[in-house]
Amino acid sequence: MSTSPRSSKGTRASAKPTSEVTYSSYLALDELLQLQRPLSKPEHPDELLFIIVHQASELWFKLIIHELDRLIELLQAHDTLGALNAVKRVNALVHIVTGQLSALETLPPQRFAQFRGYLGTSSGSQSVQFRAIEAMSGMRDAHFMEVLRQHGEIAPVVQDALKKPTLQQLFDELLSAHHVSLQQIYSEEHQRPLQMLAESLLEYEQGFAMWRFLHVQLVERIIGPGTSGTGGTLGSKYLQKTVSQRFFPKLWDVRSKFFKG
Repeated sequence: MSTSPRSSKGTRASAKPTSEVTYSSYLALDELLQLQRPLSKPEHPDELLFIIVHQASELWFKLIIHELDRLIELLQAHDTLGALNAVKRVNALVHIVTGQLSALETLPPQRFAQFRGYLGTSSGSQSVQFRAIEAMSGMRDAHFMEVLRQHGEIAPVVQDALKKPTLQQLFDELLSAHHVSLQQIYSEEHQRPLQMLAESLLEYEQGFAMWRFLHVQLVERIIGPGTSGTGGTLGSKYLQKTVSQRFFPKLWDVRSKFFKG
Protein backbone atom coordinates (compact mmCIF):
# COMPACT_ATOMS: atom_id res chain seq x y z
CA MET A 1 0.00 0.00 0.00
CA SER A 2 1.45 3.34 -0.98
CA THR A 3 1.81 6.10 1.55
CA SER A 4 1.88 9.88 1.23
CA PRO A 5 5.39 11.35 1.17
CA ARG A 6 6.61 12.76 4.46
CA SER A 7 9.38 15.16 5.31
CA SER A 8 12.41 14.23 7.39
CA LYS A 9 10.58 15.51 10.47
CA GLY A 10 7.74 13.06 9.97
CA THR A 11 5.15 15.62 8.88
CA ARG A 12 3.07 15.28 5.77
CA ALA A 13 4.69 16.95 2.76
CA SER A 14 2.80 19.87 1.28
CA ALA A 15 0.76 19.02 -1.78
CA LYS A 16 2.03 20.51 -5.00
CA PRO A 17 -0.02 23.45 -6.27
CA THR A 18 -2.27 22.77 -9.23
CA SER A 19 -0.69 25.65 -11.15
CA GLU A 20 2.78 27.11 -11.16
CA VAL A 21 3.43 29.54 -8.36
CA THR A 22 5.52 32.52 -9.38
CA TYR A 23 6.97 35.43 -7.43
CA SER A 24 4.20 37.65 -8.74
CA SER A 25 1.33 35.27 -8.07
CA TYR A 26 2.54 34.27 -4.60
CA LEU A 27 2.74 37.91 -3.50
CA ALA A 28 -0.39 38.93 -5.45
CA LEU A 29 1.63 41.74 -7.00
CA ASP A 30 -0.89 42.55 -9.71
CA GLU A 31 -3.49 43.35 -7.04
CA LEU A 32 -1.04 44.89 -4.58
CA LEU A 33 0.41 47.40 -7.02
CA GLN A 34 -3.07 48.57 -8.02
CA LEU A 35 -3.92 49.64 -4.45
CA GLN A 36 -2.09 52.98 -4.63
CA ARG A 37 -4.74 55.41 -5.89
CA PRO A 38 -3.80 59.09 -5.65
CA LEU A 39 -6.82 61.42 -5.57
CA SER A 40 -5.21 64.71 -6.54
CA LYS A 41 -6.11 66.12 -9.95
CA PRO A 42 -3.76 66.41 -11.70
CA GLU A 43 -1.87 63.80 -9.71
CA HIS A 44 0.61 65.41 -7.35
CA PRO A 45 4.06 63.79 -7.67
CA ASP A 46 4.41 63.46 -3.87
CA GLU A 47 1.07 61.83 -3.15
CA LEU A 48 2.29 58.35 -4.12
CA LEU A 49 5.04 58.61 -1.49
CA PHE A 50 2.46 59.61 1.13
CA ILE A 51 0.19 56.70 0.26
CA ILE A 52 2.88 54.01 0.10
CA VAL A 53 4.49 54.95 3.42
CA HIS A 54 1.14 54.71 5.17
CA GLN A 55 0.07 51.53 3.39
CA ALA A 56 3.40 49.91 4.19
CA SER A 57 3.00 50.95 7.83
CA GLU A 58 -0.38 49.24 7.96
CA LEU A 59 1.18 46.05 6.58
CA TRP A 60 3.86 46.17 9.27
CA PHE A 61 1.15 46.86 11.87
CA LYS A 62 -0.63 43.71 10.69
CA LEU A 63 2.55 41.72 11.22
CA ILE A 64 3.23 43.33 14.62
CA ILE A 65 -0.27 42.31 15.78
CA HIS A 66 0.41 38.79 14.51
CA GLU A 67 3.69 38.62 16.43
CA LEU A 68 2.19 40.15 19.58
CA ASP A 69 -0.45 37.42 19.51
CA ARG A 70 2.38 34.88 19.42
CA LEU A 71 4.17 36.68 22.26
CA ILE A 72 1.02 36.57 24.37
CA GLU A 73 0.67 32.83 23.77
CA LEU A 74 4.27 32.23 24.84
CA LEU A 75 3.91 34.35 27.97
CA GLN A 76 0.72 32.50 28.89
CA ALA A 77 2.63 29.23 28.46
CA HIS A 78 5.38 30.62 30.73
CA ASP A 79 7.93 30.05 27.95
CA THR A 80 10.59 32.61 28.88
CA LEU A 81 13.06 31.93 26.07
CA GLY A 82 10.32 31.65 23.46
CA ALA A 83 8.87 34.98 24.61
CA LEU A 84 12.34 36.55 24.49
CA ASN A 85 12.75 35.55 20.84
CA ALA A 86 9.25 36.82 20.06
CA VAL A 87 9.94 40.24 21.62
CA LYS A 88 13.16 40.54 19.62
CA ARG A 89 11.20 40.10 16.41
CA VAL A 90 8.58 42.63 17.48
CA ASN A 91 11.34 45.11 18.29
CA ALA A 92 12.84 44.63 14.84
CA LEU A 93 9.45 45.34 13.26
CA VAL A 94 8.92 48.49 15.33
CA HIS A 95 12.37 49.65 14.21
CA ILE A 96 11.35 49.18 10.56
CA VAL A 97 8.09 51.12 10.98
CA THR A 98 9.98 53.94 12.69
CA GLY A 99 12.60 54.05 9.94
CA GLN A 100 9.91 54.56 7.29
CA LEU A 101 9.11 57.97 8.73
CA SER A 102 12.37 59.32 7.32
CA ALA A 103 10.92 59.02 3.82
CA LEU A 104 8.19 61.52 4.71
CA GLU A 105 10.80 63.95 6.01
CA THR A 106 11.58 64.62 2.35
CA LEU A 107 8.07 66.08 1.90
CA PRO A 108 8.27 69.90 2.15
CA PRO A 109 5.29 71.65 3.78
CA GLN A 110 4.32 73.64 0.69
CA ARG A 111 4.12 70.48 -1.40
CA PHE A 112 2.01 68.60 1.16
CA ALA A 113 -0.33 71.60 1.30
CA GLN A 114 -0.88 71.21 -2.44
CA PHE A 115 -2.65 67.85 -2.06
CA ARG A 116 -3.64 67.75 1.60
CA GLY A 117 -7.19 68.85 0.81
CA TYR A 118 -7.78 65.62 -1.09
CA LEU A 119 -7.34 63.60 2.12
CA GLY A 120 -10.77 64.66 3.37
CA THR A 121 -11.41 63.58 6.97
CA SER A 122 -8.79 60.83 6.93
CA SER A 123 -6.30 60.85 9.79
CA GLY A 124 -3.67 58.50 11.14
CA SER A 125 -5.61 58.50 14.41
CA GLN A 126 -8.21 56.39 12.58
CA SER A 127 -5.81 53.46 12.20
CA VAL A 128 -7.59 50.63 14.00
CA GLN A 129 -4.52 48.40 13.78
CA PHE A 130 -2.39 50.99 15.56
CA ARG A 131 -5.06 51.25 18.27
CA ALA A 132 -5.07 47.46 18.58
CA ILE A 133 -1.29 47.47 19.10
CA GLU A 134 -1.66 50.11 21.81
CA ALA A 135 -4.38 48.06 23.52
CA MET A 136 -2.41 44.81 23.32
CA SER A 137 0.64 46.56 24.73
CA GLY A 138 -1.17 47.93 27.75
CA MET A 139 -3.18 51.04 26.98
CA ARG A 140 -6.41 50.70 28.94
CA ASP A 141 -6.74 54.03 30.79
CA ALA A 142 -9.85 56.22 30.64
CA HIS A 143 -8.31 58.72 28.22
CA PHE A 144 -7.39 55.99 25.76
CA MET A 145 -10.88 54.50 25.90
CA GLU A 146 -12.39 57.94 25.31
CA VAL A 147 -10.17 58.44 22.24
CA LEU A 148 -11.44 55.11 20.90
CA ARG A 149 -15.07 56.12 21.38
CA GLN A 150 -14.53 59.43 19.62
CA HIS A 151 -14.19 57.51 16.35
CA GLY A 152 -17.50 55.70 16.75
CA GLU A 153 -18.00 52.00 17.40
CA ILE A 154 -14.79 50.31 18.48
CA ALA A 155 -13.44 48.14 15.66
CA PRO A 156 -13.47 44.35 16.16
CA VAL A 157 -9.66 44.10 16.03
CA VAL A 158 -9.43 46.62 18.87
CA GLN A 159 -12.18 44.89 20.85
CA ASP A 160 -10.27 41.62 20.55
CA ALA A 161 -7.11 43.34 21.78
CA LEU A 162 -8.93 44.80 24.79
CA LYS A 163 -10.08 41.32 25.81
CA LYS A 164 -6.51 40.10 26.10
CA PRO A 165 -4.41 40.55 29.25
CA THR A 166 -1.79 43.27 28.94
CA LEU A 167 1.86 42.39 28.45
CA GLN A 168 2.60 43.75 31.92
CA GLN A 169 -0.03 41.45 33.45
CA LEU A 170 1.37 38.46 31.60
CA PHE A 171 4.91 39.25 32.69
CA ASP A 172 3.71 39.54 36.29
CA GLU A 173 2.09 36.11 35.97
CA LEU A 174 5.32 34.71 34.54
CA LEU A 175 7.26 35.97 37.55
CA SER A 176 4.67 34.43 39.88
CA ALA A 177 5.00 31.10 38.08
CA HIS A 178 8.76 31.24 38.77
CA HIS A 179 8.15 32.36 42.37
CA VAL A 180 10.35 35.43 42.00
CA SER A 181 9.84 39.17 42.34
CA LEU A 182 10.82 41.75 39.77
CA GLN A 183 13.66 42.98 41.97
CA GLN A 184 15.00 39.44 42.32
CA ILE A 185 15.47 38.93 38.60
CA TYR A 186 17.85 41.90 38.62
CA SER A 187 19.64 40.73 41.76
CA GLU A 188 20.08 37.00 41.21
CA GLU A 189 22.42 35.83 38.47
CA HIS A 190 20.52 32.63 37.72
CA GLN A 191 17.43 34.70 36.84
CA ARG A 192 19.18 36.25 33.85
CA PRO A 193 16.71 34.86 31.22
CA LEU A 194 13.86 36.67 32.98
CA GLN A 195 15.95 39.82 33.24
CA MET A 196 16.74 39.65 29.52
CA LEU A 197 13.04 39.31 28.77
CA ALA A 198 12.24 42.28 31.01
CA GLU A 199 14.86 44.40 29.26
CA SER A 200 13.57 43.38 25.84
CA LEU A 201 10.03 44.37 26.85
CA LEU A 202 11.37 47.72 27.99
CA GLU A 203 13.18 48.05 24.67
CA TYR A 204 9.84 47.47 22.97
CA GLU A 205 8.27 50.29 24.94
CA GLN A 206 11.18 52.60 24.17
CA GLY A 207 11.02 51.74 20.48
CA PHE A 208 7.31 52.51 20.46
CA ALA A 209 7.94 55.79 22.28
CA MET A 210 10.61 56.66 19.72
CA TRP A 211 8.08 56.10 16.94
CA ARG A 212 5.68 58.45 18.72
CA PHE A 213 8.37 61.09 19.26
CA LEU A 214 9.60 61.01 15.66
CA HIS A 215 5.99 61.09 14.48
CA VAL A 216 5.45 64.28 16.50
CA GLN A 217 8.60 65.79 15.00
CA LEU A 218 7.53 64.77 11.51
CA VAL A 219 4.04 66.26 11.83
CA GLU A 220 5.44 69.53 13.17
CA ARG A 221 8.10 69.60 10.46
CA ILE A 222 5.49 69.27 7.72
CA ILE A 223 2.44 71.19 8.99
CA GLY A 224 3.87 73.21 11.88
CA PRO A 225 3.36 72.81 15.65
CA GLY A 226 0.17 74.86 15.86
CA THR A 227 -1.70 73.46 12.86
CA SER A 228 -4.61 71.04 13.25
CA GLY A 229 -4.20 67.55 11.83
CA THR A 230 -6.19 66.19 8.90
CA GLY A 231 -9.85 65.61 9.68
CA GLY A 232 -9.77 68.36 12.33
CA THR A 233 -7.64 66.34 14.77
CA LEU A 234 -5.28 68.01 17.25
CA GLY A 235 -2.25 67.07 15.17
CA SER A 236 1.03 67.17 17.05
CA LYS A 237 -0.65 68.40 20.26
CA TYR A 238 -2.33 65.04 20.72
CA LEU A 239 0.76 63.10 19.68
CA GLN A 240 2.89 64.98 22.23
CA LYS A 241 0.61 63.74 25.03
CA THR A 242 1.18 60.12 24.04
CA VAL A 243 5.00 60.14 24.08
CA SER A 244 5.25 59.63 27.86
CA GLN A 245 2.68 56.82 28.06
CA ARG A 246 3.99 53.68 29.76
CA PHE A 247 3.31 50.05 28.89
CA PHE A 248 5.52 48.64 31.67
CA PRO A 249 5.48 51.05 34.61
CA LYS A 250 6.80 48.36 36.97
CA LEU A 251 9.88 47.83 34.79
CA TRP A 252 10.67 51.50 35.22
CA ASP A 253 9.92 51.62 38.95
CA VAL A 254 12.15 48.69 39.86
CA ARG A 255 15.24 50.66 38.90
CA SER A 256 14.80 53.19 41.68
CA LYS A 257 14.71 50.43 44.31
CA PHE A 258 18.44 49.85 43.86
CA PHE A 259 19.26 53.45 44.70
CA LYS A 260 17.23 53.96 47.85
CA GLY A 261 19.18 54.04 51.09
